Amino acid sequence: MTEPLPASGLLAHLGAIVGPAHLVTDAAEMAPYLTDWRGRFTGRACAVVLPADSGEVARVVAACAAARAPIVPQGGRTGLVLGSVPDAGGSAVVLSLRRLNRIRQLDAANGTMTVEAGCILEDIQQAALEAGMLFPLSLASEGSCTIGGNLSSNAGGTAVLRYGNARELCLGLEVVTAQGQVWDGLRGLRKDNTGYALRELFIGAEGTLGVITAAVLKLYPQPKAVLTALVALETPRSALALLGLMQERCGPALTGFELMSDFCLDLVERHFPGLPRPFATRYPQYALVELSSNESEDHAADLVESAVGAALDAGIALDAALATSSAQSIGLWKLREHIPLAQAAAGKNIKHDISLPVSRIPDFIDATDAALQAAFPGCQVVCFGHLGDGNLHYNIAPPEGIGHDSFLAHQEAVNRIVHDSVAALRGSISAEHGIGALKRDELPRYKPAVELDMMRAIKAALDPLGIMNPGKIL
Repeated sequence: MTEPLPASGLLAHLGAIVGPAHLVTDAAEMAPYLTDWRGRFTGRACAVVLPADSGEVARVVAACAAARAPIVPQGGRTGLVLGSVPDAGGSAVVLSLRRLNRIRQLDAANGTMTVEAGCILEDIQQAALEAGMLFPLSLASEGSCTIGGNLSSNAGGTAVLRYGNARELCLGLEVVTAQGQVWDGLRGLRKDNTGYALRELFIGAEGTLGVITAAVLKLYPQPKAVLTALVALETPRSALALLGLMQERCGPALTGFELMSDFCLDLVERHFPGLPRPFATRYPQYALVELSSNESEDHAADLVESAVGAALDAGIALDAALATSSAQSIGLWKLREHIPLAQAAAGKNIKHDISLPVSRIPDFIDATDAALQAAFPGCQVVCFGHLGDGNLHYNIAPPEGIGHDSFLAHQEAVNRIVHDSVAALRGSISAEHGIGALKRDELPRYKPAVELDMMRAIKAALDPLGIMNPGKIL
């Protein structure tokens, strides 16, 4: 086995690969790459390197492998689980993919687009729109996040109910392996039964097995009309009944179904008073429903009015506000999108990104709300999310009069209540944000040992030196 390169030799080698302007070693210039999105943790690195293409990425990875230097792949830095920042050791090389930002091909007849990992999600959406197509992945951070990060964390978003998460929207990948080889799997095929599904290994792996440098994405026809309604409800169980009714009556036209509690909208009203107030009366729960029609706006309007009317007649819904213009629809979505911003404005809280069988969500909310109130009387539950695909953002704020920092001292106890409740209903402690370093130590409690052993075997096979995003997931 060859001896690792000294750090000075590695930096000189990296500078020769990407050019001195794209090798960052100054502490002040590196700082933005070292702190996580929420500002909770700042790591250290020996350098930040910004290659221009997959060939340069491969040469960078090979150089780091020769030096036994840890590599932390990084996209738009919008992750929420400390998955794209280095640890405090200082030996890591941060591999920023933001210069890999070309759309290589758009094949409308095949319904695909080939893009590089550093492409901003919003730019991909816009390119599809200009071609009369739709790329349906939609996230609050779409103006900043990159498709490489979306795939590495298997991002979800608001349209999973109809289109699936990032995994379902990807047909092929280009990946630089931990040895610095380029795997060209950029095949725009819906069927390819020629062996192991290697693509599946890298999606959701958070850069721990290799570096995604490009992807073939699925495109869909642009809908003729998109209509939105906000429906007032009594309980989460009523929301589940409404979801079933909407699915029965609207079928695949139902593209979004978001649950929000009154406390969530109260937070938004307090911190963003300029946003719309659809109802004069307050209700315990709300569902934000979106329908997309490939026929016409009249068809979409008939569907949503018929379904919501049936829910009102059956006593499932208490009230409803139907958007009659795109501006009104945008306003209703802003209520949902501003919940995390209102939470941030209100102060620190303990966040959970969980998934459950859709049918068990009301049971989870009832049981976990009660358990938290018993343990921490007066704590405030900010519960919202993608009910249609079983994903909740279940966040806990301190009781009135209790300091946010002092309440955060109870994070481990709060997590235990929430995650144990999730596990009891055979759910997941991470629905769409990933594991990163933040939830790494929770995995052994909730994953079977045999499952973790298989994950470790895959990691050892693909990254035997352990240099790819070490300390994340495993």
